[in-house]
Amino acid sequence: MEYKKLPDLKGLATLRAVVELGGVEQAAQSLHVGQPAVTKRLRALEDCYGVALMQRKGRKLELTGAGDKVYAYARSALDQQRALIEDLRRLSRGQNQLRLEVTFAIGERLLPALLLGFAEQNPQFRVFSRMGYSRHIQTRVATGLADIGLLELEPDHPDIQVQRWLDDELILVAAPQHPLATQDPVRPDDLYRHSFVLREPESATRVTLDRALRHQGLPRLPTALEIGSTDAIVEILASGRHLSFLPRFAVTDALERGRLSHIALPDLPIGITLWMARNRNTLDNPVADRFVALLDTGSSEIVFPSTPTSKHTP
Repeated sequence: MEYKKLPDLKGLATLRAVVELGGVEQAAQSLHVGQPAVTKRLRALEDCYGVALMQRKGRKLELTGAGDKVYAYARSALDQQRALIEDLRRLSRGQNQLRLEVTFAIGERLLPALLLGFAEQNPQFRVFSRMGYSRHIQTRVATGLADIGLLELEPDHPDIQVQRWLDDELILVAAPQHPLATQDPVRPDDLYRHSFVLREPESATRVTLDRALRHQGLPRLPTALEIGSTDAIVEILASGRHLSFLPRFAVTDALERGRLSHIALPDLPIGITLWMARNRNTLDNPVADRFVALLDTGSSEIVFPSTPTSKHTP
């Protein structure tokens, strides 16, 4: 690939400024350049992609169809660049910090207690946490932008040291008033007469569920909603109209309080494992070692005592 033909960040930043600030004049003021420089950057960006990105309608500039796509990419690229700069700044500040990345389900349910426990034992250290999808976390750990990743899918990168953290399962849950909550037994075929609220396809929960269904030769579930928050799904399930498959650790509180019921489905067991990932080249991090020790000795007691036993082996 010829990298010299790729757009530069100044061009992308200029397009974003023109769109978000409302015109060339406003973009020029924000970027501290003259209006001719803004126009020149936009033309260079169009030459790079070989398409018109903006068109004039009356006195206003508007994005073309191609411009919409480039603008979306510009936002993503610039946001990632900003995040990278901040990560590198944190990296240069010394060793008294931990960059922790977790999946959304872990972040919503397990992370708060873990952070509180770590802060109580290690007040001299700072933790910077971020939530994301398992594959994205794997990439950030592999490239040194995160010290520890807690994931629901096992990483497969050669630069990552993988350790089993916890064993859990995906369970079928619904409100106590749902018809299946009192049906016994429940078979996989029964599921297809009802409506589901599931995590989005990119989530580890959904990847694991879809994989398990395919393994059993079952079609995808009838899905009414796909939502990127486990907590939001729990709230929707409480209405009584839908079912979902969620990690047991994520719904323990709702089960104990009677907001949800666990519907036994013996013909479709779905075990899951939570993993801890570290970069093999940065294992000499004392703060990360302290956090690993917390996971080793107390995570199950701190976070969810009624769920399956914690397992953490090299």
